[in-house]
Amino acid sequence: MIWLIGKNGMLGSEIARQLERADLEYVGTDREIDITDQAALDSFANGNHGIDWIINCAAYTAVEKAEEEPELAARLNAEGAGNIARTAKKAGARMIHISTDYVFDGAGKTPYTEIMPISPLGVYGKTKADGEKLVTETLDDAYVFRTAWLYGPRGKNFVYTMVDLMNGRDSITVVADQFGSPTCTMDLARCIITVILRDRQSGVSAAAGRQTISAVPPGIYHCTGEGETTWYDFACEIYRIGKLKGIVTRNCTVKPCTTAEYGAKVARPAYSVLSKSKLKKALGIKLPSWQESLLAFMSSPMFKERPTTK
Repeated sequence: MIWLIGKNGMLGSEIARQLERADLEYVGTDREIDITDQAALDSFANGNHGIDWIINCAAYTAVEKAEEEPELAARLNAEGAGNIARTAKKAGARMIHISTDYVFDGAGKTPYTEIMPISPLGVYGKTKADGEKLVTETLDDAYVFRTAWLYGPRGKNFVYTMVDLMNGRDSITVVADQFGSPTCTMDLARCIITVILRDRQSGVSAAAGRQTISAVPPGIYHCTGEGETTWYDFACEIYRIGKLKGIVTRNCTVKPCTTAEYGAKVARPAYSVLSKSKLKKALGIKLPSWQESLLAFMSSPMFKERPTTK
């Protein structure tokens, strides 16, 4: 059985949806289980026998607010992740932990690989980096998935925000000097579930004396949409698709600006494109381009059922 922690979040809700569609047994929790309480985590695991995988989607993700609440961010992103890893170890379960491109400072000019040194700029990135360390030090068979620029059917995100702004203003201004790879939760969830299925299938094959299925080696993996773009070009593509699909119902001019002109309170990586070479080799699959995924998402029935973000 799979234990999904953070089931109500942007990524967790999509993983839950896909687990249900795949008819995979799981139990989902959110704030009712305090991840900073080791005893509560252990008690839940002990009361739900048969847990062989734990997916941790719980996190403090408010980048700017983290600077004002560093202790809380550390408790959730670092201490909480470490607690979950210890619970997994006691339960004999495997763990998948979700991390971020913010563990890098963005000073690079080529896609970051998993073995490159990390150097987070702010509290959010530092606490996520600390969480990675605690998880991998506790479990030598853990999986850490770093992702970036996440959006999906549930939760407030850049795509929904842009559509709302475009429908309410004559023009918007978007940062054009930060580079990354937009990632749809539907794609990331598929990757995560594939890892679990591969592991289970490899176990069945090994028990039957077959070697037809290879498990995905544990470790850190980068998982984002293919290609790279800027927030400005991302917004332009949202506008293009929005007009095409009748989602954006008025004309709106998308204007570029620099990070300095935008005046963000917290430093963000200027270049946080992640290399997916390791993931492609391990899974044998290639995620869609960020443009393909965005079109699929904005064309899906789930997009029309999106929550209000105003």
